[in-house]
Amino acid sequence: MYRTHTNGQLRADDINKEVTLAGWVQKTRDKGFMIWVDLRDRYGITQLIFDEDRSPKPIMEAASALGREFVVQVTGTVIERESKNPNIPTGEIEILVKELTVLNASLTPPFTIENETDGGEDLRMKYRYLDIRREAVRENLVFRHKVTMAVRNYLSGKSFVEIETPYLIKSTPEGARDFVVPSRMNQGQFYALPQSPQTFKQLLMIGGMDKYFQIVKCFRDEDLRADRQPEFTQIDCEMAFVEQEDVLTTFEGLTRHLLKEINGVEVGKFPRMTFDEALRRYGNDKPDIRFGMEFGELNEVAQHRDFNIFNSAELVVGIAVPGGNSYSRKEIDKLVDWVRRPQIGAKGMVYVRCNEDGSFKSSVDKFYNQEDLAKWAGVTGAEPGDLICVLSGEIDKTRAQLSALRMELAERMGLRKADEFAPLWVVDFPLLEWDEETERYHAMHHPFTSPKPGQMELLETDPGKVKANAYDLVLNGNEIGGGSIRIHDKEIQSKMFDYLGFTPEEARAQFGFLMDAFEYGAPPHGGIAFGLDRLVAILGGQETIRDFIAFPKNNAGRDVMIDAPAPIDSEQLKELHIKLNF
Repeated sequence: MYRTHTNGQLRADDINKEVTLAGWVQKTRDKGFMIWVDLRDRYGITQLIFDEDRSPKPIMEAASALGREFVVQVTGTVIERESKNPNIPTGEIEILVKELTVLNASLTPPFTIENETDGGEDLRMKYRYLDIRREAVRENLVFRHKVTMAVRNYLSGKSFVEIETPYLIKSTPEGARDFVVPSRMNQGQFYALPQSPQTFKQLLMIGGMDKYFQIVKCFRDEDLRADRQPEFTQIDCEMAFVEQEDVLTTFEGLTRHLLKEINGVEVGKFPRMTFDEALRRYGNDKPDIRFGMEFGELNEVAQHRDFNIFNSAELVVGIAVPGGNSYSRKEIDKLVDWVRRPQIGAKGMVYVRCNEDGSFKSSVDKFYNQEDLAKWAGVTGAEPGDLICVLSGEIDKTRAQLSALRMELAERMGLRKADEFAPLWVVDFPLLEWDEETERYHAMHHPFTSPKPGQMELLETDPGKVKANAYDLVLNGNEIGGGSIRIHDKEIQSKMFDYLGFTPEEARAQFGFLMDAFEYGAPPHGGIAFGLDRLVAILGGQETIRDFIAFPKNNAGRDVMIDAPAPIDSEQLKELHIKLNF
């Protein structure tokens, strides 16, 4: 065998044992008469020693020729290390080598394979297989494995069954763009890669598999950012004979289990907040509730003076920044510049200093007196020593702008602590949202989401006010899961397709298989899907999902390691009956 022990296993209790180890050379220190080698594998590092008085001459010569990342096998005796290293578990011992075999030589790697590497992100992605040898990346992948095993164990213990669904499916017009796959055997026809196993898991409920889950790859051909990849992994779940409360209770339990099992953190019952309340209090539907700075709507106390910027605004809204009165005028000006950036889009910002003596000093003192500003402080919850930041304009845009400022300030103030976890359910989403470009309603989640009980009639009179029987699970300002109670009645589903602008023929062509299945005894059902990549990143104390994916794509959706996507051979195109016209 190649090894009797791993490189993170041996301790002082193993002194005098003869062992065989294998791994990669991390570094060598050659004093001529003595050579030390750090041997690394997935489990850790063990120091090897080659001594001209105790090691055969051929072994010394071979050791002196070792380079970084050579793959070697050694046999030797565990001895006490003279200069102990308390920073590694094997730091009390070393191996006096008697036999050395080079299993494979290595080129000099393009960057240092250590925790503090000298390789930039692009270079490390190109040589990702080398980057995985670094402890930080390796441990992220091990961490991901622990999370997925905890998920599987928990759900299996709750009688869920893991079932695989197809990857080659039918393209649908709703949602993001599909990745399409041409069919060689069916000329001019295409499969699509699934954005979600949505319809299949509903069919499984009709098939009587009342508790389903799957850790599944999904695909969306959309613009990328740090927390989004063209292929991503979901914890996909569905339950039959359930109402919303049953789903929330089950998956609150899963999340609480993960926080305790993975992070050692116990949390109580998750708070709940409606979609409308989340927008009003925090400006977005996935608020980070680890800190305050809740919105205070100021229309009633700010639109009674001759300040036309506020008077003409749909919304005047502010937040109280704890201790913000200590900011210099230059620092406040930088905040104003920050909200004016194109990415944020605000035209400016009004501010109020809340002095320790109870007085106020604002950038609009010309228009507002101390009594006015005291009312602003009351609405925003500002205390002496705080700074009130106020934005105004259209409701949706202004809320989004102030939300971005709130998160930026929290980041600067160290309020977004990676080891604190604040889960939250957001419920009562709108069922539909109006699209100005197409001038019709679209499903906010997907067309299979059921309206809240008793709201079906509103679809006829005021569709924009209908609430969905849908819910999102938010953790530390990130949506980690979302789901809904599904429509299980053919007539209601047909009406939903009508409201979404499908003709009966289009609905039949796209979803006839599901409508047919509803006629064979579809039970009430609902479910949820967690974004595994994002969940793992947050539990791991980070928000960038690429660090927890073995072979991620870059921001352009490319795999720079294998150089994909790439052109395909003209013969393949011919077989697929595809002609390229560009």
